[in-house]
Amino acid sequence: MTRILALVEGQTEENFVNHVLAPHLYAFGYTAVSARLLGNARQRSRRGGIRQWISTRSDILNHLKEDNAVLVTTMVDYYGLPDTWPGRREAGSLNSPKERAAGVERAILDDIANSLDSDSETQRFVPYVVMHEFEGLLFSYPIEFARSIGKPDLATSLQEIRAGFSSPEEINDSSETAPSRRVLDLYAGYQKPLMGVQAANAIGLDAIRGECPLFSEWIGKLERIA
Repeated sequence: MTRILALVEGQTEENFVNHVLAPHLYAFGYTAVSARLLGNARQRSRRGGIRQWISTRSDILNHLKEDNAVLVTTMVDYYGLPDTWPGRREAGSLNSPKERAAGVERAILDDIANSLDSDSETQRFVPYVVMHEFEGLLFSYPIEFARSIGKPDLATSLQEIRAGFSSPEEINDSSETAPSRRVLDLYAGYQKPLMGVQAANAIGLDAIRGECPLFSEWIGKLERIA
């Protein structure tokens, strides 16, 4: 496998894969790393949302079957996944973010594997579920997060939010306390697609991986497959 195609939820994740993750993975031998939005705005129930599983599943299978040299991965928010996605409804009863993410990823992989012809095809699919939202990852380094979006005075407030959780990946999932909502409450001018990727680039993958074990595990899988 020489190429990676990441199926992502929104423009922020698309920019992150293309401009932050891709340069890192090129060093491991991949010749192309690109992102593609799952569906388009007209097909979604809400802007930035994720399509129902039956449609997403078809996309994943088509890419795997049509190109035997591509590795397909996903980068989607657990918080925004419809209940039609494998494992999503059941994951709500699990105790930790790690268990919930692993449960959904395992269910997604099993569902895809059941429709593929061989183990070699299955090995080219790596599901990843972000807990909770892309912005959660940016709390890995609050000082640099604040500086990179031009608001260094917010460092203390961002650090206080981060200190309330054992990992940035645990910053919780409700409409009022999700990571992006917390950032917008502090800075109404925060522009997610531009500033989120700008911050991720400034913070760096190493710092994010050091604070976010689920994210680090995903990157590690992509590195090892290369």
